[in-house]
Amino acid sequence: MAGSIIHRKRRKLKSEINVVPYIDVMLVLLIIFMVTAPLLTLSVDVKLPSSQARATQDRQDPVIVIAYPDGGLGLKLPGDERPRRVVAEQMEGLLAPIRSQQGADFRVMVAAQGDAPYQNVLDAMDVLRAANVTNVSLLTDSGSNAR
Repeated sequence: MAGSIIHRKRRKLKSEINVVPYIDVMLVLLIIFMVTAPLLTLSVDVKLPSSQARATQDRQDPVIVIAYPDGGLGLKLPGDERPRRVVAEQMEGLLAPIRSQQGADFRVMVAAQGDAPYQNVLDAMDVLRAANVTNVSLLTDSGSNAR
């Protein structure tokens, strides 16, 4: 037995921290935050502007110009029940007496019927500009009786 000496090597203790599990945990947390972060910003608080404009009930009915899908124009005067089709050249002649009667309070609203392209609305506004109408507004579908 003298010849069989077993030498055991002692392992040297490592004084380092094993960071691999911490990296795994960090990557899992990163994925969780990447998935949940977009869900946290679903709503945005928006402060809408307010208007001090008066209601239109106390004013006279406006003149309404309708842009039709086929490129034609319609005109609904304050006393009319339904709009009538007009061509661009007639528009100035029909609006001139009303403009002179109402003066600075003269206003025209532009509406589009159905699926009329926006270009037709712009063309109607160009016709109004050529007729020296300065107070032009766009009429929304919910308030439009132009059909």
